Amino acid sequence: MRSNRATMRAGVSMAATLPMIAGALALGIPAAHAADQPARNALAGTKPAWATPKADKGSTANNAQVHARVYLAGRDAAGLAAYAKAVSDPSSPHYGKYLSAKKAQARYGATKAQVTAVKNWLKSAGLTVTSVTDHYVAVSGDVAAAEKAFGTQLHNYAKGAKTYRAPQHAASAPASLKGAVLTVTGLDNAPHKSDRADQLPAPDAVFKNAGPFSSYYGSKTASTLPSAYGQKIPYAIKGYTGKQLRAAYGAGKYTGKHVRIAITDAYASPTIAFDAGMYAKKNGDAAWKTSQLHQVLPANYTRTEECGAAGWYGEETLDVEAVHAVAPAADVTYVGAASCYDDDLLDSLSKVVDNHLADIVSNSWGDIEANQTPDLAAAYDQVFQLGAVQGIGFYFSSGDNGDEVANTGTKQVDTPANSAWVTAVGGTSLAVGKHDKYLWETGWGTDKATLAADGKSWTGFPGAFTSGAGGGTSKTVPQPYYQKGVVPNTLATANNAAGNRVVPDIAAIADPTTGFLVGQTQTFPDGSQQYSEYRIGGTSLAAPTIAAIQALAQEAGGGKAIGFANPAIYSKFGKKGVFHDVTDNPTGHGLANARVDFANGLDAADGLLTSVRSLGKDSSLSAVKGYDDVTGVGSPAGGYVKSYRH
Repeated sequence: MRSNRATMRAGVSMAATLPMIAGALALGIPAAHAADQPARNALAGTKPAWATPKADKGSTANNAQVHARVYLAGRDAAGLAAYAKAVSDPSSPHYGKYLSAKKAQARYGATKAQVTAVKNWLKSAGLTVTSVTDHYVAVSGDVAAAEKAFGTQLHNYAKGAKTYRAPQHAASAPASLKGAVLTVTGLDNAPHKSDRADQLPAPDAVFKNAGPFSSYYGSKTASTLPSAYGQKIPYAIKGYTGKQLRAAYGAGKYTGKHVRIAITDAYASPTIAFDAGMYAKKNGDAAWKTSQLHQVLPANYTRTEECGAAGWYGEETLDVEAVHAVAPAADVTYVGAASCYDDDLLDSLSKVVDNHLADIVSNSWGDIEANQTPDLAAAYDQVFQLGAVQGIGFYFSSGDNGDEVANTGTKQVDTPANSAWVTAVGGTSLAVGKHDKYLWETGWGTDKATLAADGKSWTGFPGAFTSGAGGGTSKTVPQPYYQKGVVPNTLATANNAAGNRVVPDIAAIADPTTGFLVGQTQTFPDGSQQYSEYRIGGTSLAAPTIAAIQALAQEAGGGKAIGFANPAIYSKFGKKGVFHDVTDNPTGHGLANARVDFANGLDAADGLLTSVRSLGKDSSLSAVKGYDDVTGVGSPAGGYVKSYRH
């Protein structure tokens, strides 16, 4: 199976486990005055949990360098959150009354006076302002200046086997700024990496799937292989194409015409235009029209080796080709981040919002919730809210490691999918039969067992958990209003009696065994770079699929932007024909596919690996009747797109 790099977003600048504070900071509202510093406003969440007295290794050298971002709260943070809710709620009189990017900035952005005051404060402490945007003021300087500016001491702390810098106490800003500062990032430098400009590497080594394949679900039975769950099982499909996905999810006549979709990832595939064009031609999708695919890229790329830049090419390729396959007439803009770090990914999201590049934004990347800190959560949520008031909706993959226990040892959800201001997209195993007929879906969760040496049984059947759709209950984000009455209390209150956010919201195809065929230029053993096709999955497939379906729904609604979709999605829950109610056992018996893979990922020279992949086995998560923590409200059914018609 080809791994899905996008879910491996690495090196976030604040790699610590911190409880996200509810209310004020999470909604972008300035924190209250610190009791022990009456002349300053505390910036809650800026001291990482791992910076404990026991781990304290003493003061950081005064001349050590700090690079930080001071995020601006704007002139009306509470009003921004309130209006973002109002324009997104179908029951609100303000529903759909969006603002232009210019008006949103004028109403909620920082004033010139606020920006000047923040710059003057930072400069007076001895810091150098390196850049100013509508969202933040970036600064650099030595530790002594940073300590003076933010009212805290910077110490070195042991974190695992390494030592990092972090504030000894929460940072603060002068009360005279009157709440102009939302938060500051960068005081904690775990991990700290070189930040030089890099050139993008060549594409990754070629990967191919071995056969036999099914052309549609169940078309080819593995008759010579052992049975599973009391019956012979089908071979994995070669990879679904747009025609099959459009039929499964009720696309009908809609193509996404006049709808703009943005895709954010890190880096940029140097062959994306060629690959997308070739894939469409070979697999029956509509040809790309001139100026239908755009790219917005940074001047320089950083941390290419650390982030595995070439691995992100496949992510961009999957996202672009999946969006076009399902919504072939939609306008697509790819916005590449300079690296896989939060600051750079935030910059990409901000480009979409500040320039209103699209109404729908697909994001196939994420990290575990334990690595999200309140300061970064506040910065992300502010961007999502600024998007919401403009009618921009963000769709995030829920993750590919189920409940994350096998991956991290701790049950948790992924982020930014955990944000109450985004649509978290979970994953399914999809069966599309003959004549493109939708058969069923299970929650995506895979157990794998290998063929025994004698070929007569599956060793340790059903085997160990390998991957599955991310989901579960957040430990940090309060339950949003739109989930109340739909999400079972047992899930909502799993970590907090008052109720927390549960992930995901909606789901679509993700299982690599029932995955999507993608075409990409890759590097072959002889050093040549050639176009090749392979099957891929992950919730990084589910996110662009749902984004494309939203484009169809927007077209069905006469082109009016759907915006932040969760309130509308949950309001449709329970309505006949809108969602497939996905469960783990849709046929009444166990389900599995046979997969044959090349041992070397390219050809049979080093032998074949035969395995059985059981479906609907997502760690401790379960797809059950009604809302669940694998598929949310379910996947789009035939009536979903039509439900947006006026």
